[in-house]
Amino acid sequence: MFIDKVDFLVSSGKGGAGCVSFHTEKFVTKGGPDGGDGGAGGDVYFKVDRNTDTLSFYRGKRHLKAKNGQPGQGRKRFGKKGEDLILVVPPGTQVIDAQTNEVLLDLTKDGEIVKFLEGGKGGKGNVHFKSPTNQRPTYAQPGLPGVTKHIRLELKSIADVGLVGFPNVGKSTLISALSNARPEIANYEFTTLTPKLGVVRVDEMNSFLMADIPGIIEGASDGKGLGLEFLRHIERTKTLLFMIDITNYRDMRYQYEQLREELKRYSLELAKKPFAIAITKVDALDVDEANLKIEEFLKELDLEPNNKAKEFGAVDRYLNYLQDKKEWESFDFNKPIFVLPISAVARINLEPLKYMLFKLVKIVKEKSE
Repeated sequence: MFIDKVDFLVSSGKGGAGCVSFHTEKFVTKGGPDGGDGGAGGDVYFKVDRNTDTLSFYRGKRHLKAKNGQPGQGRKRFGKKGEDLILVVPPGTQVIDAQTNEVLLDLTKDGEIVKFLEGGKGGKGNVHFKSPTNQRPTYAQPGLPGVTKHIRLELKSIADVGLVGFPNVGKSTLISALSNARPEIANYEFTTLTPKLGVVRVDEMNSFLMADIPGIIEGASDGKGLGLEFLRHIERTKTLLFMIDITNYRDMRYQYEQLREELKRYSLELAKKPFAIAITKVDALDVDEANLKIEEFLKELDLEPNNKAKEFGAVDRYLNYLQDKKEWESFDFNKPIFVLPISAVARINLEPLKYMLFKLVKIVKEKSE
């Protein structure tokens, strides 16, 4: 089961108490105080592991605690430090204060380990309180308590390309055709109920991560359908690929405008991300009919075909803007970087799409460095 939001209490360990003890040994009548210090309580850490893709481990958990420190002992023996609590989470997890909604940690890098809560200090044994005026101290410090926080974990998937579209437009089919992801595919809406991530291999040295998001419908930004719940999973994507179904009962222009509007209403930052358009299921129509509908769609969006498509073996009139790094500064991000007709089933233009997306992701990464 995919779990992307959980809340629970988490506590660091309590410090162990210091020891009250006096040295006793044969022929030693007044050995003096020798109580050792208590061990520190265990700390709480977060560890990011890309082999984890859900927060399901924490489902149903109410209170997770690090171990308490052990008390000190005689002969100046220190108590053992409490065992640390390491919480393993997938990349893209935010740690949020459940009471104030403040983001405490934003964990994005694989292998990152961050100390979240420090354990309580162990108490000092009575050996520390010996003085010329108090040679038999009977006092030792108790250990300090740990820290307790009520937190909420929210997972926002990290991907290079996020697929955006209405339900049943072919997102799952595309990600299964291009990557190692194997989502459920069926001919009805809302087949995808949870985000799916897949690695798209461009060649032996290069790849990028693609995210399949549950379908967005009209009013998703107001809480309708599944869109609002999962829109946050594309907040972190570097680029977006709009999937426009040429056979859908919704008009192509309507699909495009509604998707843009829902993204804008959810987040202005999300609406400003570089994006491209894939016109899906073109194999389901006659070639002439498909060409006519696509040309009308380009005219409605005031887009002009671009000969750069020939670099990728695509039909040139269907490709609009594929920018290189020099052109990036002046580019209008209210327009798609490119528009390409595809069919994941018939594998039409999948290779050009893969290479164009990789080039786009590469440019975006270079610009963000």
